[in-house]
Amino acid sequence: MADLKMPEMNCVVIAGNLTKDPIFRQTTNGTPVVNFTVASNRKFRDSGNQWQEDVCYVGIVAWNKLADSCRDRLKKGSAVLIDGELQSRNWKSDDGHNRSIVEIKARRIQFLNKRGRLSDVVSEQSLEDEPSSFTDDSFDRFLTSEEAELLKNNGHKISE
Repeated sequence: MADLKMPEMNCVVIAGNLTKDPIFRQTTNGTPVVNFTVASNRKFRDSGNQWQEDVCYVGIVAWNKLADSCRDRLKKGSAVLIDGELQSRNWKSDDGHNRSIVEIKARRIQFLNKRGRLSDVVSEQSLEDEPSSFTDDSFDRFLTSEEAELLKNNGHKISE
């Protein structure tokens, strides 16, 4: 039997609303980064056939141009659709305890509210000109040539 290779896949898509204003900062070498939390609601019927709602809070981190876009476009309550990958981080807290977190490193963010930049009064015309989705292209440097070709062709392999 041929050796089977387990695919390496780490993809997450989530939609929700920001629970607080995003926190924007820059690393020591000037790389922009933004962190925020998204609340994603799930409605379901319980055993008594009554509608219930459950909320899942997920941390998001975005880097580079994507972080700049988030700084300019997002605030508490903003609706977003995030495409990214899970990542975990470990650190030692000030009190000496080991801490860890799992969050989504955003690859693409679709801004779902019909608004312009937060700092501008924007006309309807400028809303149409401004993109509502931004992509972090820093992921591309980690792709194999085959993966890059698949992404370029929207996931469809082109037969030669």
